[in-house]
Amino acid sequence: MPLEDGDPARWRGQRVNGEVSGTPRLGGTGDPPPRSTPAPDGSGMEAMAEGWEPGPALGDGDVTPGGAPQRAGQEPGQREEALMAELSELVQKVVKSSSWWDRHGVDISILTCSFLLLPAGFLCLRSAQAVPFLVGVLTLGVVHHTLTVKGSHLASHNALTESKSWGKVWAIFFIELCSAFTAEQATYNHVKIHHGYTNVIGLGDSSTWKLPFLNRYIYMFIAPLAVPIITPLVALDLLRNVEWKAALRTLCCMFLGLYCHYWLLLHVSGFQSPWSALLCMLLTRSLLAHPYIHVNIFQHIGLPMFAADRKPKRIHLMSLGVLNLPRNALLDWSFGHSLISCHVEHHLFPSLSDNMCLKIKPIVSQYLKQKKLPYNEDTYASRLRLFLQRYEELMVHAPPITELVGIQ
Repeated sequence: MPLEDGDPARWRGQRVNGEVSGTPRLGGTGDPPPRSTPAPDGSGMEAMAEGWEPGPALGDGDVTPGGAPQRAGQEPGQREEALMAELSELVQKVVKSSSWWDRHGVDISILTCSFLLLPAGFLCLRSAQAVPFLVGVLTLGVVHHTLTVKGSHLASHNALTESKSWGKVWAIFFIELCSAFTAEQATYNHVKIHHGYTNVIGLGDSSTWKLPFLNRYIYMFIAPLAVPIITPLVALDLLRNVEWKAALRTLCCMFLGLYCHYWLLLHVSGFQSPWSALLCMLLTRSLLAHPYIHVNIFQHIGLPMFAADRKPKRIHLMSLGVLNLPRNALLDWSFGHSLISCHVEHHLFPSLSDNMCLKIKPIVSQYLKQKKLPYNEDTYASRLRLFLQRYEELMVHAPPITELVGIQ
């Protein structure tokens, strides 16, 4: 979407990689942690991913923004809705032709394998030799993040099952028992706020990740180590926003999950001191905390931000405000494709599993490029350099509001 004067669609005020540009070549993950915004009815477990239905395909005479054909007399908003409907229909065909294994089985198998690796991880920690002990730490660290990041993320979108009842069970298990967080607030703030208002200032703008009082090096390299401590403390504060029955359940699940981890380190791994067991808990639970924080800021912050009353339609909002990172075996396994290399696809179709996001990726990328819409991609190293160089602008000061002229 070029910036030159006279183009039908133009956005202003967005700086990319230090230069003003009309095409967001570089972008800002992941999904922000839940805010303190209470669910309207106190039961955010009902707030699952927005559904999407296929719409009619565009005909040969249709016109789309950015130079694609369009229907005579069609309003800009209708054009964007037609684009989203056409893309949804293409994706729906793939989903309907996919087996249960593709839709849910692959990701469930990854989570199951992670559970099966837990005994090996705890037993390796019994060893007095350095190599087996480190293998145990690495195993438990990867398993922890697979369950708490990938598992919790899929569960919050009800992407592990087609049953809403089982979806609630998995959300409680992965978010509260494994992650020591509140399922109501996590689901409401992530699905309804972040996904519903992606890159909208004051709502889904990822501002919860910003800690302006920290300098760039402490934030990027030291602060992530505190994530396992901060997470349950934030959850306790957010329990004020849920009904007492849900709060009591959350407290019980959080305590059970943390105590089981502590007990297994003492009685299976053979730790003699409570403090050494707690230190090991902190080490394994923060093993991948750095990429977790980085991914969550890299894929949204630094991309166009919008005022609530001036945000574009869904397909433009997601194509402009979301970025994909390259595939990475470790992060794909631990965080899931939808948080790494298929984040654009995930924001367009949030109820799909990680494996299905990967499956529809060629369709989505080809469609957006064909319609001359942004499809943001960048490397992890490039984003890291960008945030270190422009930390004050991106993480301390308020982001500029982007105005899209011609597609409102």
